[in-house]
Amino acid sequence: MSAALLTGVVAGFAVALPVGAVATYLVGLAARHPWRVGAAGALGVATVDGAYALLAALGGAAVAATVAPVAGALRVAAAVALLGMAAITAWRAWGAWRAHLEGRPVSDAASAASPARTYAQLVALTAVNPATVLFFVIVVAGVRLPDDGPAGRAAAALVFALGTFGASASWQLVLASTGTVLGRVLSGPRGRLGTALASAALMTALAWAAVLTAG
Repeated sequence: MSAALLTGVVAGFAVALPVGAVATYLVGLAARHPWRVGAAGALGVATVDGAYALLAALGGAAVAATVAPVAGALRVAAAVALLGMAAITAWRAWGAWRAHLEGRPVSDAASAASPARTYAQLVALTAVNPATVLFFVIVVAGVRLPDDGPAGRAAAALVFALGTFGASASWQLVLASTGTVLGRVLSGPRGRLGTALASAALMTALAWAAVLTAG
């Protein structure tokens, strides 16, 4: 079981460390909200990583055969989700900036997102993120776990998934904490506008890249 755990940890860091669409969104979100909101988003990402690891370990080649034909559609879905989030992020940031310039009270950033809502949002975004899906289809589905019968393989797959979840969660929490620190440094209206627009621009660029590779 220790080998399955170690393999899961390696897989978790391998899928989590590259800074892509989900990581970009998580850092930008954490910069504009309290740490608990960013942490909830981080755990949402890790939950999907762990779930995909479990499915890949149990299904192996069958999972790859099922997901591969819809990889292009998943890229398009991820692009649409990213564009929507980018638009909402930019719209809210611009509205807050206009309120500041006009001397109107700016609504509390904490009211725009709750930990539960953010967790669900990041679960949905990560689930359709093509980078995450393709990683587990190509890499994790080929991992060979100890095969000591159905019960033994199921136990090894669970340990593998827990290792993946733990590794992913640790890195995602680092990203969320980084975003929180960035938000505190750029806590003024101008700084929050800049981080929000930068995050929206990056999400738009990543969405466009996903569309270009969908074919």
